[in-house]
Amino acid sequence: MKTFGLIGKNISYSFSRTYFTEKFKKENIDAKYYNFDLEEINQFRDVIKEMPDLGGLNVTIPYKQMIITFLDDLAPEAREIGAVNTIKIKGNRLIGYNTDYIGFSESIKPLLKSHHNKALILGTGGASKAIAYALKKLDIEYKFVSRSSGKGKLGYDDLSEEVIKDHNIIINTTPVGTFPDVEEYPEFPVEYLTKNHLVYDLIYNPEITQLLALAKKQGATVKNGLKMLELQAESAWNIWNK
Repeated sequence: MKTFGLIGKNISYSFSRTYFTEKFKKENIDAKYYNFDLEEINQFRDVIKEMPDLGGLNVTIPYKQMIITFLDDLAPEAREIGAVNTIKIKGNRLIGYNTDYIGFSESIKPLLKSHHNKALILGTGGASKAIAYALKKLDIEYKFVSRSSGKGKLGYDDLSEEVIKDHNIIINTTPVGTFPDVEEYPEFPVEYLTKNHLVYDLIYNPEITQLLALAKKQGATVKNGLKMLELQAESAWNIWNK
């Protein structure tokens, strides 16, 4: 029996295991999907050693960047993004891919209008890099927003009404607002959002995060990360099986 799994930390909530377990059942696929909850990334070697039937892996927070040093090769988009969320196991070779950008790109496309031409990406972790890559491919200008400003990024304190008016796509790539901390949201001045804004939160649990609820009140179009996850999971499945 083929086995697949997810590498991450504190991943009992995992979307991937539920999604693939249901997929295997529905499509009558003889396979199993495990969570590999690693306290530290070095334990990844033990997973590879102890699971000889592994067909592929997903990678999540906080290891999307750290995992790269353990891989034999990277697909071009993973190399450019600098983060990996999918690993194909080919004989003894581990090849890193990034399907996050596909999931994001395909799920935001139906919501884009002609005035959606500049974005603010909240957060600078592994997921933010895939989002930036997707926006570049979609010809959308973007700026990163972080707790502290610096080269090529704004701080939350820099988010004036003027800046937000000028950037009509807001994408939250931070985990702030994830269950159980559902009352929290990034330090974003939601009062400057308008009906021209599109606010996309990569979080999918809860379905409507505090950020999305407040954005909705301002008349903005909102979208959570569930569709992105489904699309990136299917892309990963295609990579493992091609």
